[in-house]
Amino acid sequence: MILIGTSGSSKCDWELIQDNKKVLTLSSSGINPYFHTEDIIEVSLRSMGELLAYIDDIEVVFFYGSGCSSKKLQNLVHRALSKVFVKSHIYVNHDIVAAAFATYEGTPNFTCLMGAGANSCFFDGDIVRQEVPGIDYVLGDEGSGAYFGKILLQSFLRKQLPDEIAIDFEQTYNITKDDILQNVYMKPFANVYLASFATFIHKYKDHPFFRTILKDGIRKYIEIYLECFPDYNKYTVHFVGSIPFFFEDILREILVEKNIELGKIIKEPIEQLVQYHINKHFTAK
Repeated sequence: MILIGTSGSSKCDWELIQDNKKVLTLSSSGINPYFHTEDIIEVSLRSMGELLAYIDDIEVVFFYGSGCSSKKLQNLVHRALSKVFVKSHIYVNHDIVAAAFATYEGTPNFTCLMGAGANSCFFDGDIVRQEVPGIDYVLGDEGSGAYFGKILLQSFLRKQLPDEIAIDFEQTYNITKDDILQNVYMKPFANVYLASFATFIHKYKDHPFFRTILKDGIRKYIEIYLECFPDYNKYTVHFVGSIPFFFEDILREILVEKNIELGKIIKEPIEQLVQYHINKHFTAK
């Protein structure tokens, strides 16, 4: 059996595979070494009673998570997983690697990750290569859910939203300046909080105010995270995450403008990632 997990800060999706079939599908609280200690991760893992029933039969655990971008942070998660899956080989890597594996179709390609955060890579079937590192929502993440959520809240607090949007926003969320500042500066998972407002933006995605913001943000993402590769327009480009999924029409418009070949658009990588591992570990045998 192999266990595959993909995690953001708030939720982790798990799939247990035996031979070439799914045995169990479940979700747990998110695992992110920027926000969670070894002990917290271990407690979260031990709360999955259904999964623990199979624990002695799991040979390999493949875990891909946001925040797992360095050896130090990967090792933190590795240690926590090893305390629970004591008989398993543990593999920990970054969420951009999961996105690369999930979109791979047998030929080299670029994969762009645009969810709560932003990242990109080139995958040739052997090595996942990044040109510009993800630097999270304070210093970067242009084109991400957190990026657009931040612009929405800035516009709201500065009274720059069109009247009809401002009224709807106030009625929908009933939040004050103090609520916003507390969630952004004093509570954990500010990136998840900011990204949660992408749902509201989607409601008004065709309004000129947000259409301009979305086009500028996606264009900025392409310029930073894709055009950093010298040969960015020579390969197919796949997209993973809620932003390309929900704002596909705007993404397509920008890609046509920049003469970039679009491949897959998938919201969550877990299904395609499972198939990648089935093909690699079972079908190929």
